Amino acid sequence: MLTNRLALLEKLPTQGVVAELGVAAGDFSRQIMDICAPAQLHLVDIWDSDRYGEELYLSVNNHFQQQRQRGEVTIHRKPSLEALESFPDQTFDWVYIDTTHSYELTRDELRACARKVKSTGIIAGHDYMQGNWRTQYRYGVIEAVHEFCVEYNYRVLYLTMDIAECLSFALIKNNDDGLAQ
Repeated sequence: MLTNRLALLEKLPTQGVVAELGVAAGDFSRQIMDICAPAQLHLVDIWDSDRYGEELYLSVNNHFQQQRQRGEVTIHRKPSLEALESFPDQTFDWVYIDTTHSYELTRDELRACARKVKSTGIIAGHDYMQGNWRTQYRYGVIEAVHEFCVEYNYRVLYLTMDIAECLSFALIKNNDDGLAQ
């Protein structure tokens, strides 16, 4: 158990190849850059809703302009699964999922990430909770994560527990004897 997702970032590999699925305003992207200093950070979002639209896309582009010019950050404005499929298998040291939180999309993203992360890679994500009770929107992250761990032989490496924010998870593949690699 970790206190929050900044503590989670401190546990994730540095200088690696990383993807963040669901960028919004890029606040967490900045924290990834500051704490993990990835060699390559791929930011994936569609930025096509009223809440997460063109203004945020332009802001993220502007903020990461120098890193993009140096080849450290690449912005992919497309659906998460389409973006993941554009990468060779075994590309990422870790991926962070924070998209719609629906069961179906989270399940499919986890399955795609199983191919796209290295054999010792980490699949992490946000909103490991039942849902947003104010808007009465039920998430499917918990179910998708648990099902994925059983079907793909992964285990929970870290969970965050900060009650002021949504919980995050990090998963790692078990080796043949059931222990994490």
